[in-house]
Parts: sequence; structure tokens; C-alpha cells
Amino acid sequence: MNKRIDITNVVLTTDRLTLRPWRESDLIDFYEYASVDGVGQMAGWNPHRNVEESKVILSRFIGGKHVFALEHNGKVIGSLGIEEYSEENYPELDALQGREIGYVLSKAYWGQGLMPEAVKAVINWLLNKEKLDFIIVGHFDRNIQSKRVIEKCGFRYIKTTKFETRYDTEENSIEYILYHPERREIRC
Repeated sequence: MNKRIDITNVVLTTDRLTLRPWRESDLIDFYEYASVDGVGQMAGWNPHRNVEESKVILSRFIGGKHVFALEHNGKVIGSLGIEEYSEENYPELDALQGREIGYVLSKAYWGQGLMPEAVKAVINWLLNKEKLDFIIVGHFDRNIQSKRVIEKCGFRYIKTTKFETRYDTEENSIEYILYHPERREIRC
């Protein structure tokens, strides 16, 4: 079952990043990376066409209270969302509490190990502070960078599902799970 998550007062820090709630003042940084071709498509959405589109989505991030801004040296360079997973796809997890994560990073920062750093901080927070039993994550089969992040963070493959993107295509979503080490593992 999906546990309710609210990051309103949560700030996580790593060696190089601050993960924090989004602010309206992040708009230009957000548009800067979200408008670049090749970034959003890896997560199922098209590049932002204009600042107004980014502003609408930024308002959802702020209001939803479940998406971290990834700040590096005072600049927002990505996001990490704690989303609801599809309970319908995972009935065997009904007795446990969990969530799904998803992330996007500015193309200018790919290959520097920043996303595994951010994901590990969120894993630690979700499992130890929020007391989740499990976390799910997925990637499109063509997204090798995301696959590497997932593997570095200790997730285990569970299944492949279909995902309908916001640009009207269907992708294979390779899905993984990470259980809290002290909780009973259920085989999917």
C-alpha cells in the first residue's frame, strides 16, 4: 500500500547535493534543464516548450509535496519524486507500505555520480525515517544511465511492465524493488 509522504519540512544533504522542497524561485533553473532535448524523454515527457509550461509543473511539484529539488552549488539541476506506485500491478505488496521513486537530472551533470548520491539519500530517509517496507523504481529499456543508478543503489529486478508516456508512446518499464533490510521480503 502507498504510504502518505510529505516533504514540506525535509532537507537532505549529501557531499555535493541538497535535496529540498521546490520553490517558485527555482523556475528558471527548472526550465533550463527541462527544456533540453533528451532529458524528459528518458522519464516519459517531452522537453518543456516555454517557461509557462515549467511554471505549471513547478506549481504541481510545490503543491504535491513529494518531489525534491536537487540543488548543486546553489543551482537546481534535477528532481527526485516519491510517487505512488501502481497497487494494481503489485497486489502481493498490499500488506506492506511503500512508494515508487523517479528522477531526472540536467544533461550537463550526467556521468558525475550525482544521481546515485541523491537516490541513496532518499532511500535512507524513506526506509529509516519514514519506515517504508519497500521502494520501487523503474527505467525504460533504452535508458542505460538510469539502469546504472538503480543497480548502484541496490535494487533488485522484479518485472517488466508497459508504460504510456506523455508523448503517446508505450515503453517497456524495467522495474526493480528494494526492501527494508529488517522487513520480510516478499517475492514478486
